[in-house]
Amino acid sequence: MPIDVRPAGRAAVPNLARVLGRAFFDDPVMCWLQPDPARRRAALPGFFAAVARHHFLAGGGVELASSESGVGAAALWDPPGRWQQSPREQIPMLPALLRAFRGRLGVARALGEEMKANHPEEPHWYLAMIGSDPQVRGGGFGNALLRSRLDRCDAEGAPAYLESSNPDNIGYYHRFGFEVTGEIAMPGGGPPLWPMWRQPL
Repeated sequence: MPIDVRPAGRAAVPNLARVLGRAFFDDPVMCWLQPDPARRRAALPGFFAAVARHHFLAGGGVELASSESGVGAAALWDPPGRWQQSPREQIPMLPALLRAFRGRLGVARALGEEMKANHPEEPHWYLAMIGSDPQVRGGGFGNALLRSRLDRCDAEGAPAYLESSNPDNIGYYHRFGFEVTGEIAMPGGGPPLWPMWRQPL
């Protein structure tokens, strides 16, 4: 089944939010930030919709991978020099953050600060989120998304950066040329993140 990768606009936000909500439901970091499964399932789509709508769309880094059966995967990228969210972007995201991480907002904020402190200074494309719907995982949707943007990185001579929140995905990213550069400790003893860097080919 052919997979089509294309940039997403505002109208696609509900679909990408549902896909990313399902993709990250069992993510170790998301499970730690919001241990209540029912609350996590209900709140994650709203969280992803808010960050896409109020931050990522403006940078042109939202992409979807689709087939005849619908959207299978989504990726949220920041272009070089634009990975930090401005206060103007953060304020409208706050209600979704409160719903998603109720009672754990301080921990989520501390994690964000730790990620900022470890973020590379060299200009790069930043893959903040990528996820496939569990029903189609393994079907090539994530591969198509990564290839699309990394081809652009190579054409521009630009590095790429991500933080893997799941140790099972490190080998997957290795196949695309990413290398682990360290480990980010979660505040309060949660699961770590693994920063990964990719030089352009």
